[in-house]
Amino acid sequence: MFDIAWSEMAVIAGVALVVIGPKELPRVLRQVGIWTRKLRMMAGEFQHNLDDMVREADLDDVKRQIERVGQTDLKREIERTIDPTGSVERSLRLDDGPELSRIPSAEPSESVLPPPAAAPDQPDGSKP
Repeated sequence: MFDIAWSEMAVIAGVALVVIGPKELPRVLRQVGIWTRKLRMMAGEFQHNLDDMVREADLDDVKRQIERVGQTDLKREIERTIDPTGSVERSLRLDDGPELSRIPSAEPSESVLPPPAAAPDQPDGSKP
């Protein structure tokens, strides 16, 4: 991490032994170990929080993509894909031509059904 070689560590240990003294050196090394552990824990927590932020940002992107798909007019997109010029739609409209306007609807109604046939009168004028 800091790129310290073994020779540099030996120089630091020698200076620490002379400056701190052999009596206090174990207590100082223990305190340095505690600080190092705390720094590593804080670095790990920081990394974990960064990972969470990245994960949330990715989830936000996915959420935006899903919302975009939900807002898309799927029927219009399919129509545009199948018939980009609109020629099929124009040819299938019922109000385009006189022949297409005469096509009966799929639902039966009274206007489509023929009227009942009248019974023929008897020669004597009575009804059967």
